[in-house]
Amino acid sequence: MIDQQMPLRGGATRLPVRPGTGRFLVLAVVFVCAACGLVYELELVALASYLIGDSVTQASVVLSVMVFAMGIGSLLAKRLRGHAAVGFGLIEAALALVGGTSALILYASFAWLGESRHTLVGFSLAIGILIGAEIPLLMTLIQRVDRQDAGGAVADLFAADYVGALVGGLAFPFLLLPMMGQLTGALFTGAVNAAAGGALVLWVFRRDLCPRSRRLLIVVNGAVIALLATASVLVDDFERAARRAVYGNEVRVAMQTEVQEIVLTGPVSGSLDLWLGGRLKVSSRDEHRYHEALVHPAMNGPHRRVLILGGGDGLAAREVLRYPDVTSVVVVELDPAVTRLARTDPALSTLNGHAYDDPRLTAVTGDAFAWLRTTHERFDVVISDLPDPGITASTKLYATEFYGLVAGAMEPDGRLVVHAGPPSARPATFWTVEASVRAGGLATRPYRVDGRLSGFAAVADGATGGTGTPKGWGFVLAARQPVGRLGMDPGAPPLRTLGERELLAGRRAAERVRQHGVQPSTLVHPRYWEEP
Repeated sequence: MIDQQMPLRGGATRLPVRPGTGRFLVLAVVFVCAACGLVYELELVALASYLIGDSVTQASVVLSVMVFAMGIGSLLAKRLRGHAAVGFGLIEAALALVGGTSALILYASFAWLGESRHTLVGFSLAIGILIGAEIPLLMTLIQRVDRQDAGGAVADLFAADYVGALVGGLAFPFLLLPMMGQLTGALFTGAVNAAAGGALVLWVFRRDLCPRSRRLLIVVNGAVIALLATASVLVDDFERAARRAVYGNEVRVAMQTEVQEIVLTGPVSGSLDLWLGGRLKVSSRDEHRYHEALVHPAMNGPHRRVLILGGGDGLAAREVLRYPDVTSVVVVELDPAVTRLARTDPALSTLNGHAYDDPRLTAVTGDAFAWLRTTHERFDVVISDLPDPGITASTKLYATEFYGLVAGAMEPDGRLVVHAGPPSARPATFWTVEASVRAGGLATRPYRVDGRLSGFAAVADGATGGTGTPKGWGFVLAARQPVGRLGMDPGAPPLRTLGERELLAGRRAAERVRQHGVQPSTLVHPRYWEEP
């Protein structure tokens, strides 16, 4: 129960500190809790975008559910105002536990259950309710410290809350994520949250607590901090186990860069898989089918100077460099860790034919869109080997404006080829890419080739011997002038599988599923989404 005390100046409760100091400490805790709350939100958005895809949708789900839940939490907290000190202490302990473990449990549900959407909504709802319950109780506590008008108290609380949110929002991408990673960063944030909330109540408002409430808060906060600390110690083992559950037992390289997670699986000698941002980018079992179909039709014509957008793995460059009359190749890759891995990893560098050792190749680190805006070079062939257009971060690289920049970097008789996703499995996305290329001022010729199993199902099926559903790759060949028939350059090197007959069949297969009247995607009106 709450002790009855004689009111002091202005109705303030007797405290172990001066009213001004008490007010400062309450606002400082508001600042810390707001920073922690925003970190929880950003952790959920970032991890969900990586695990599920489409960052716009995931951010909308997290933020809308959380704001709705904050309203519910504020209403529920009205019942606790008579026990504001112990109520606030328990809510902060619960928030620290739920928020601190949210990223870990979300990743676990994805790794072992294969589904994380329901977990994402559940954590957004729980964290929102707990954050919403903070303000009514803090309002009661600050009034107990030093009586002031309600408007002034609300202004002080929200000022501290908003500044804390700013610090948390900046600390997440620039401090927590690069230094600790998503899982450890969330656990550390939870520990800070529990320590700040518990310290405020157990020190400043200790005279509001009966002995039983004081013992309860000490035990609960101690248990939460101990649990989060233990999880932090074990998080590396957890990550390794989760990666094995997702990628199989042969994870050889795993790193988190500022751009994405990079995972390389398979032995040094043998088949390998390269995963970028949780998506299978390269499988040595059949990558040649993709890269031969991507590169060689575009090389049918002048091809002395070649630009590769993306393709940091060096595999598209390998195919280009097989032409002896190529004089220069420029690879523009956003993530320098990918090109570094392609240079140094024995298996990957062998697979790409040690392309980065060829003096004709120049690697540039940068965003393809920004690089095209500043370059004055002109190329005979432009190869767009970029992430899937359905990924929100890549949408601008499949926009009409982007293809206008590409057209400006092409020689008058130059050619562009774009990886546009599978036309059968994702026809709306594929034909939106084709429409966007045309809107950029280029004539097009779509085609497809059969390819590997797609995504995580490929690993599961490969591990169990299943067959799965074959997926194809779709491409768009484009030029300033009408594109003639698909074919190979007379000086093309011998290919493993691709031939004139397969290209003709691939063109017909793409045309059979053509969608008419598709609108192009632009920067201000993106039209890509993740299709089932």
